[in-house]
Amino acid sequence: MKYTLQLANKRIAVESLFPDCKSLCQEYISEDAADFSITTTQRDIDFERERAKKVARKEGRPEPNHSDGYLETLAVYRKIAERMPRFDRVLMHGSCVAVDGAAYLFIARSGTGKSTHTRLWRKLLGDRAVMVNDDKPLVQVAAGKAIIYGTPWDGKHRLSSNVAVPLQAVCILERAEENSIRPLIREEALPMLLQQSYRPFDPAALAKTVALVDRLAGTVKLYRLGCNMDIKAAELSYTTMKEG
Repeated sequence: MKYTLQLANKRIAVESLFPDCKSLCQEYISEDAADFSITTTQRDIDFERERAKKVARKEGRPEPNHSDGYLETLAVYRKIAERMPRFDRVLMHGSCVAVDGAAYLFIARSGTGKSTHTRLWRKLLGDRAVMVNDDKPLVQVAAGKAIIYGTPWDGKHRLSSNVAVPLQAVCILERAEENSIRPLIREEALPMLLQQSYRPFDPAALAKTVALVDRLAGTVKLYRLGCNMDIKAAELSYTTMKEG
């Protein structure tokens, strides 16, 4: 099965075994000439299956029983993420919401509450708040600015938009009884930024990713938010990051 996707303003020719990925990416299908191409095999699918089992065992969960078609969607995005750094783009694991034309990316360790916090933003701001992506957006860092893009790999809640928005700030989210927020310098934020970026297997792509994340840390505003699950946490984070 052959088709072309447009992600982060790049076209990718995909050759996959199952229809699941094309169905997932229906809003991102393009007829334009591709910038690069990828092909998935059963070996790629088996790799994703073993990785999913390993993660489940590490987290103390039952081993999943995903279909080959679903696992191929993961394999496709992994192959795309491996190639994106050469185009100054990096996959970030986080929940991103845009308000009035500016985007805010929340990153944290799994289970901290990124999706819950951006849901509070939507509750607070209504239609002004648009979900860019709730799980794995792509970020372009070039020419002294950062742009974040929606993708169809958008988490269990399936929250995303096929948009490109200037990235205003990245916020490291932590659970706390009392809400507080403070700006970070680059050195404070870099470890978590690197941890929550996709790190390619290819050494050259990995080196480019590290450089891109470092450049990102010097391009956008950086914050650390200690928050509970009250809407006042959203009020504090939005007001602070909007005003800079």
